[in-house]
Amino acid sequence: MNWSLLATRSALALTLLAALASCQTVQTTQPGAVGVERKQAMLLSSSQVNNSASMAYQQEMKKAAGKNMLNRDAAQVTRVKTIAQRLIPATSVFRPDAPKWAWEVNVVTSDQVNAWCMPGGKMAVYTGLIEKLKVTDDELAAVMGHEIAHALREHGRERASQAAGQTLILGAAGAALGLGQGSVQLAQIVTDVTFNLPNSREHEIEADRIGVELAARAGYDPRAAVTLWQKMGQVGGSAPPQFLSTHPSPENRQKDLTSYAARVMPLYESARKR
Repeated sequence: MNWSLLATRSALALTLLAALASCQTVQTTQPGAVGVERKQAMLLSSSQVNNSASMAYQQEMKKAAGKNMLNRDAAQVTRVKTIAQRLIPATSVFRPDAPKWAWEVNVVTSDQVNAWCMPGGKMAVYTGLIEKLKVTDDELAAVMGHEIAHALREHGRERASQAAGQTLILGAAGAALGLGQGSVQLAQIVTDVTFNLPNSREHEIEADRIGVELAARAGYDPRAAVTLWQKMGQVGGSAPPQFLSTHPSPENRQKDLTSYAARVMPLYESARKR
């Protein structure tokens, strides 16, 4: 009997069992009026992902500052942060802990039509989004609400967990085949999924629906989400901007946004009366 091979296979089995044992099925958010209730499988903890995201965010803001691209226009910064300050309290409907996150919001000078929110509430809005689309406050709230929704749903953590699980399996399998020990680089995985890799269609639909509710509860017209995506689809002619390239088809998206914006209109009307 090849005891060395047996030991390697046993180690492989233990690695996979440990990974499965540590994976939890969680409900990251309350359903809200839009009814997003999907449970998610998480291999990594919130603290692991949030810490890595915070480091990645600080690095990106440092790079932007070094290129004189960070918060150059005081009026734009004030506008973006004012909208964020109205959206963030509305997150409590989905997660009671979210308003107390260490939120950071910055404006990056770039031609890119883009915005993002890393796990734990680390957000950036690019001037290309504001200037090229000539967005209204309602439209800006729509895109910011969408990005905040990704953080609320912990989509970054979910995708990092999937990537970490795949890396564990591949690393253990490689060891069993004599290909050397693989190591799970959690920080790199988290950086990739929060910065470089596209969200899934399922994640985008969830973020759209939660985003319109956040906007409505904050007193922004949720119907602006439809006009925002129409504008974004027109940027660059036949080639959509990078921000749109991995999202659901424009036609389906506009139908879904129209339906869910109508669903949360009473919340918007109520917020306007306050």
